[in-house]
Amino acid sequence: MKYFLAACICLGVLMATSHSKAQTIRAARSVHLWYHADQGKIFYNEVQPLEVQNGTYFQVCGFNHGYFGMQQLQDSKHKVILFSVWDPGNQNNPSATPESERVQELYHDPAVTVKRFGGEGTGAQSFYHYQWKLGHTYRFAIKAEPQGELTAYTAYFYLNKEKRWLKLATFATHTGGQWLSGYYSFVEDFRRDIKSVHQTRKAIYKNGHVMTPSGIWEDLNEVTFTADSTPLMNIDAEVQGNGFLLETGGDVVNHTPLNSHLIRPPSDVMDPGIFMTDQMSSK
Repeated sequence: MKYFLAACICLGVLMATSHSKAQTIRAARSVHLWYHADQGKIFYNEVQPLEVQNGTYFQVCGFNHGYFGMQQLQDSKHKVILFSVWDPGNQNNPSATPESERVQELYHDPAVTVKRFGGEGTGAQSFYHYQWKLGHTYRFAIKAEPQGELTAYTAYFYLNKEKRWLKLATFATHTGGQWLSGYYSFVEDFRRDIKSVHQTRKAIYKNGHVMTPSGIWEDLNEVTFTADSTPLMNIDAEVQGNGFLLETGGDVVNHTPLNSHLIRPPSDVMDPGIFMTDQMSSK
């Protein structure tokens, strides 16, 4: 995914342009954080949703072959944890992909629904219905296991009340045996009804870490702020505590230019009582 645009116009002109363009643009601009880290075995990240609208995706653990986060669908009662992995190639018709090239489902929890998807590449995705709440912090982790020409990716979601990791699903796809790389998060408006452009979506992504294949934890305290090609500037990103605030739509005022490099204070590796790799062993 390549979303790199220059932002060199004064703020007053940008906001005036945003207001005019927003009259016909269907969706708020998608905004992203790209994390700077080495190849990894585990990608751990947290999100604290602060403001949400119907048709919102707070993507928490994006990587070179998939993504993992939380969505609010048509209303506040319909919320899911979504994990997706792509087939190789650029096809968009999920039924046209040869069986030999399709993502392989190796596991899913009985409470998880799995299906094929298309339209933005093709692949497999899983849904777990979960009533996440604004202001709360949620923990996500992806584990990679190279298996010859494939890599198996397992998604874990931490159940706060039960104080345990839920293993949602494991998908394997053709990667040439790669580890995790290309780490990112984003906020997306997928309602796309023009009205949603005027509504704010925002979250803090925090305490991100990557475990290298050798078992060393790297702190994801450096990011690059980018956005898609939608010509709106009611977007922003900034450092907040041990995380990065990311927001789009509505009355958001831009302070941070696109392609800015942001650095938050370093944070310690997670408390073993919260993040336990022995709970992430293959079963």
